[in-house]
Amino acid sequence: MNDKAVRQATIQDHAAFLEGTHKFQTDIEMLADSTLIGTILETVMLATNMRFAAVARVTDDHWVACRTVDEVNFGVQPGDEIEIQSTFCQSVRDTSNKVIFNDTATDDVYRDHPIAAKFGIVSYASIPILRSDGTFFGTLCAIDPEPRNVKQPRSVAMLEMFADIIGQSLETEELLEAHEEMIAHERKLNQIQEEFVAVLGHDLRNPIAALDAGFRHLGTEPMTEKAQKLLPMMRSSLRRMNDLIENIMLHAKARLGGGIRISAQHNAPLTEAITQVVEECRAANPEHEIKLDLNFDRPVSCDAPRVAQAISNLLSNAVRYSMPGTPIGVQGLIDENGVEINVANQGAAVPEELRQDLFKPFQRGVHAAGEGLGLGLYIVSSIATAHNGRIEVVCERDVTTFSFRIMTCSPEKSAI
Repeated sequence: MNDKAVRQATIQDHAAFLEGTHKFQTDIEMLADSTLIGTILETVMLATNMRFAAVARVTDDHWVACRTVDEVNFGVQPGDEIEIQSTFCQSVRDTSNKVIFNDTATDDVYRDHPIAAKFGIVSYASIPILRSDGTFFGTLCAIDPEPRNVKQPRSVAMLEMFADIIGQSLETEELLEAHEEMIAHERKLNQIQEEFVAVLGHDLRNPIAALDAGFRHLGTEPMTEKAQKLLPMMRSSLRRMNDLIENIMLHAKARLGGGIRISAQHNAPLTEAITQVVEECRAANPEHEIKLDLNFDRPVSCDAPRVAQAISNLLSNAVRYSMPGTPIGVQGLIDENGVEINVANQGAAVPEELRQDLFKPFQRGVHAAGEGLGLGLYIVSSIATAHNGRIEVVCERDVTTFSFRIMTCSPEKSAI
């Protein structure tokens, strides 16, 4: 092809594609990096002995190269646009019929054709590429400045087959792109929702703190017998509400920040933090006996408030699922492997098929009875993981035991 003729006919070019400003940027990108398209063009050249092959996007007004393989230095690269009137592909688009000739010097139809003469085309093939819905996309082209036997039936059948494959791949690529856009949109919506939940949870803390202070004050005032029964129930409900908000906020922050963050403290007040949680649970659930046995005989480096939150979630779970009149046990010890805190209750065993998903977010037991969001055990697991630990559940003889195990952390550790 004459370089001057190409330059004169070129409208948009490869540079516009590289800059990302091409009018057909999406179509070019869809094909320019496709391994399938590259293999097809290489195969076309090997099978036909043609030395230039391309997939072009063709509209009423445009011919744009989307992918090329060029061994004769025609100088046409992805993004280069040639005036549609200077191509045979305008006819292919208008008629949806292929254009093929072996030699312009001898072909009955294309002998001395002005387009072939202008660009030095001697042998040529252009096959329409149709999407699965029958709409026209472009052409599969093969060109050579020397005569080639491209009109033989096997070559034509191969070219048509490859054009069909390209048309089918277009739909796959477009569906994939649409799916990726939908996923990106969903992620954005999820982020907005999580930010909203985090802000809402933060704003709810103040009225809950005010209610808690009010309930404590009421507890010091003279009350009727009925009020004395109602106040513990109200405080229990407030505590459950506070636990829900804490879990929601921690989950939202973990999602937004890439994980639950901990702040380890040397010689952390772990005994005091867990004891406070147990006392709060006893006060909110006077009908349950909660036994506490902590044996931390050496300093512990961990995030005590976060560990206490995990134990609070385990206690809430134990209260919810324990059989009436049976005790709940909280036992803690420390050894060379770290800290282990066990929370045990008597009640129905966790079904085996549920145990593998028990620590995933928004998973709830079969006897949940509408309470909770299914975040409690997930938060427990996340806090354990942040301490390089784990959470396990064992069900034996009507006793369900959750074992919260963590490695004691260096004070510098701050996150998962």
